[in-house]
Amino acid sequence: DVSPVVAGLIGATVLVVSVSVTVFVWTCCHQQAEKKHKTPPYKFIHMLKGISIYPETLSNKKKINRIRRDKNGAPKETGRGNLLVDAAESGLIGSEKAPDGPNAAPHVDQLPIKVDYGDELSPDQSLTPGESKTSSPSSPGDDVMLGELTFSVDYNFPKKALVVTIQEAHGLPVMDEHTQSSDPYIKMTILPDKRHRVKTRVLRKTLDPVFDETFTFYGIPYSQLQDLVLHFLVLSFDRFSRDDIIGEVMVPLAGVDPSTGKVQLTREILKRNIQKCISRGELQVSLSYQPVAQRMTVVVLKARHLPKMDITGLSDPYVKVNVYYGRKRIAKKKTHVKKCTLNPVFNESFIYDIPVDLLPDISIEFLVINFDRTTKNEVVGRLILGAHSVTAAGVEHWREVCENPRKPVAKWHSLSEY
Repeated sequence: DVSPVVAGLIGATVLVVSVSVTVFVWTCCHQQAEKKHKTPPYKFIHMLKGISIYPETLSNKKKINRIRRDKNGAPKETGRGNLLVDAAESGLIGSEKAPDGPNAAPHVDQLPIKVDYGDELSPDQSLTPGESKTSSPSSPGDDVMLGELTFSVDYNFPKKALVVTIQEAHGLPVMDEHTQSSDPYIKMTILPDKRHRVKTRVLRKTLDPVFDETFTFYGIPYSQLQDLVLHFLVLSFDRFSRDDIIGEVMVPLAGVDPSTGKVQLTREILKRNIQKCISRGELQVSLSYQPVAQRMTVVVLKARHLPKMDITGLSDPYVKVNVYYGRKRIAKKKTHVKKCTLNPVFNESFIYDIPVDLLPDISIEFLVINFDRTTKNEVVGRLILGAHSVTAAGVEHWREVCENPRKPVAKWHSLSEY
């Protein structure tokens, strides 16, 4: 004999368990059905000299095939759970952590400048004069031939995929005066949405690089090809400074018909037209100088209208602050990453002890960078305040800071191309 209360409790428990199991099974079946019918719209594969680096059957773990060679020199493929091949082993990008050698940049002399940060983020980002960068060689002028780029465009109708092969470049200008050569590589973007961003590996010391790299982009209907533009940015890798921009190639697909087969094209590399670049957004910063304490307070407040950098239509921005004495970087620090936003609010401060007599030679560089777990972080825009400011607004902001001690001066600035 069971009392009515116990029978009621047992019945309620059985009912709750049955409903929970039913809901769980239905949810699992629904998610499985969605995965089967969902096609990743921005998936692409990368082939290097005919060997697939990004296989077509990308799993949820984003496995890739890494190029290795056995004892006989024949290539073989091994899996790895990262989307991009490691730069140091595969050579897709140049190694930025090369040891110092006889050609390394000279070390910065010890300066009477100390750095104190309001928000301590990571100890490894402290003042490192030995890592300072030399100024980059000047960009090629209008009277210098920038060379030609050869590539091909094809379309795979069954898979709705655009196939672009970057073959080679010829006649590139010398960007490294020491070696009288260049270390070229190419970044490619599909405009106007900039949802596809890829780049080739760096080829060392050559003015006639042969890349032979194929990028396949899925989820692009053939009817939309006429509205797209291929943008190739030719750069030269620089170990001790920012990479030098050689030039660019813009190819509207409205004039290209890959329906009958692969179309091979050769285009002249032109000097980059900064005026045609889209807006990179705005950054608000505040500066204040205390002449008695000889201390500069830099506050990164917020940004707005940043460009879309991820396939989600958003970005994961953070700001890197570099302090320069003349042309030598003497300090670097960065804010926290703000996830999934185009209008981030940072409100992070950094404090620098700078003598008054050194102020005329001090520059502060702000780099807004998009954080990416699978690829290299990409610079969104740049702002310089101080001795090397290139905009009227930047010069005016620095002047107000110097003429109004102890007063925080906050202003919005448009970000420029990096």
